[in-house]
Amino acid sequence: MSKNYAALAKSIVDLLGGVGNITAVTHCMTRLRFVLKDDSRVDSPALKNLSGVLGVVRSDNQCQVIIGNTVSQAYREVVSLLPGELQPAVPQGKQKITLRRIGAGILDALIGTMSPLIPAIIGGSMVKLLAMILEMSGVLTKGEPTLTILTVIGDGAFFFLPLMVAASAAVKFKTNMSLAIAIAGVLVHPSFIELMAKAAQGEHVEFAFVPVTAVKYTYTVIPALVMTWCLSYIERWVDRITPAVTKNFLKPMLIVLIAAPLAILLIGPIGIWIGSGISALVYTIHGYLGWLSVAIMGALWPLLVMTGMHRVFTPTIIQTIAETGKEGMVMPSEIGANLSLGGSSLAVAWKTKNPELRQTALAAAASAILAGISEPALYGVAVRLKRPLIASLISGFICGAVAGIAGLASHSMAAPGLFTSVQFFDPSNPMTIVWVFGVMALAVVLSFILTLILGFEDIPVEEAAADARMRQSASTAAV
Repeated sequence: MSKNYAALAKSIVDLLGGVGNITAVTHCMTRLRFVLKDDSRVDSPALKNLSGVLGVVRSDNQCQVIIGNTVSQAYREVVSLLPGELQPAVPQGKQKITLRRIGAGILDALIGTMSPLIPAIIGGSMVKLLAMILEMSGVLTKGEPTLTILTVIGDGAFFFLPLMVAASAAVKFKTNMSLAIAIAGVLVHPSFIELMAKAAQGEHVEFAFVPVTAVKYTYTVIPALVMTWCLSYIERWVDRITPAVTKNFLKPMLIVLIAAPLAILLIGPIGIWIGSGISALVYTIHGYLGWLSVAIMGALWPLLVMTGMHRVFTPTIIQTIAETGKEGMVMPSEIGANLSLGGSSLAVAWKTKNPELRQTALAAAASAILAGISEPALYGVAVRLKRPLIASLISGFICGAVAGIAGLASHSMAAPGLFTSVQFFDPSNPMTIVWVFGVMALAVVLSFILTLILGFEDIPVEEAAADARMRQSASTAAV
């Protein structure tokens, strides 16, 4: 039965404290992500009990409502209820600066900026993989215009990633999007790229007597993100100092003249160093622990998804693939994590006597196994029944170990699943195909068996009916 997304959206908005309590909303692949003025006005128990809501994750003034694969339909209905331009929340007094608040702010900025870009990144990744398959199979030969154009289509989202990050971050930081894109555009301008190439070869390059650090900005995230955050403050400061009669031409000129050189001389290099530092830390751990790091990540991945912290690895994965052509720690660990949740859901569907739970589990299993979208299985089955989650974590660890020992690595950033398994194929090593499908089969079978061994407390049909009535009542009352 199709869901009434209009009623669901209204119920969600009401339980979040109403339209006036929402300052921003976006969505990723399965979640509605809200920024709220007053977190205390959220009715979490009722929100979790809404029919159509798989789970709720809260952090400070952030509230993530998990919908599943049809989140875009719910998002459209939510947006239709909100004013055209959401106003930022007015701070209630001076907030105390703590390490926890700083960390939460950085995490929120990173996730809030990257989440809207994931579809473009995945789309580009899959087109690049298509080009690779066509070349490997001999359908297209290297240098053929069709192959070149396909590669360019797939590479566009990555090459111009700084512009996409700037646009997304401008929405996040409430600053002028066109100015953010214009400044980020300087970093990927052909003439600037050529100048940076000369600097990398040892030629002295300076701007206004200040040496310019040789940096390649294509495929990067952190520089454009930090630059746009700084732009939000520069724009407000310039707005205060420019006379009203000159704002139309003087204000944008000053903003660009201040922000662009600052990005080139300071913010860009620092951003690159930060991104490289994070990548170095992650893969230093991988270097020391080897396959064990992939196994640990495979067990932790569902827990990271639950907290939303899995998006922290997005810039690192992108940068690593751009620099080396593959990523061999985080992405391989997701194979076992995603398909183990699918296997556990299949076991629940096999064993449960509850028709509604069986239907939910089958749909969740298909999503996790085929498309690599694991949140329906995580929230709709594993977390709800507890023991299937434990089975998934154990299976994720074992399958991560196997993937690490096999040396599997991803050449793109699509969520690992059966349909996207091609991203792990290495043209120089045909055995990777066997290993990938072997790990996938192991994940499904092992988690299926473990779930049956550990068992779970089935939801009685009577209780499920009562729960459905309660959810329907809560939804009706909210409407």
